[in-house]
Amino acid sequence: MTAPLQTFPPETLEAMFQAIEMDDVVDPEVSLPDPIPAVSDEAMMRSCLALATQFWRENVDRGQMCSLVDALLLSGDLPHDARVRYKHIRAAYKQMRFALVLYGRTHKAPLLFRLTVATMGHLQDAFRNRRRWAVTGYALALRILLSPPVWLAVRREIGNVKLDDARGFRDFHLAEFGRLRGWLAGGSPTGHRFHMMRKVISRQVAFYDTMRTLQPDERVYRMSRFLSAINGLMGSLHDDLVEQVGAGQRDYHEDDVPLPHDIAHRLEALVAHNPFPAV
Repeated sequence: MTAPLQTFPPETLEAMFQAIEMDDVVDPEVSLPDPIPAVSDEAMMRSCLALATQFWRENVDRGQMCSLVDALLLSGDLPHDARVRYKHIRAAYKQMRFALVLYGRTHKAPLLFRLTVATMGHLQDAFRNRRRWAVTGYALALRILLSPPVWLAVRREIGNVKLDDARGFRDFHLAEFGRLRGWLAGGSPTGHRFHMMRKVISRQVAFYDTMRTLQPDERVYRMSRFLSAINGLMGSLHDDLVEQVGAGQRDYHEDDVPLPHDIAHRLEALVAHNPFPAV
């Protein structure tokens, strides 16, 4: 990927931030729009990737991240305001990761960037659940990933990502919905499979959050909110699973997780109205 072709004004970035802040908010009344909006236009894909890149660059400060990690190494936890800042930085990383997977030609985030996002997630789970030794281990790993050589390498990784074309973008989405449909048909998932299902939903949330930011539209907004409801419900259940795994009460890779009705019926409605039909 060359330098982003577009830059966006502060109000666009603020609109993106507000959309991301609602990613886990469950609206019990929201329904799927009909028809479901979709896009396979390469110009829109490029705009989406450019917005995610600018959002990441402007919301992530290496020095601030290092200060948060150092505080975790010292105390094992963060005060409320620092937790909020950590959450916002991680959200910017996640939004960038989703964009790389959605729009990049390989549909996979580069290795060092992927490791950084995963480590940030494990670290957040560790300090939330007061697992002091895990906090120390993940904080040390993140400190290495934030060292100047790795930090520069991550930025080079982002700059080298190639944009996919419209056909590849659509094929990727078809594969995502196919996997989700198969997982739903396979009965109760394990904790790990449930996490994989939520990743598909989270990527779709990111896609529609970006679309609604760039092209405000009622159907796109409704789609974003419908997906956010699923994401929020699945996120709450996954937090409980992680806590149970940390306490030794559950095997993440072996034990089944019966899907609550309010999650299952929303997922079934989504896959029944795939917005990316094969052509």
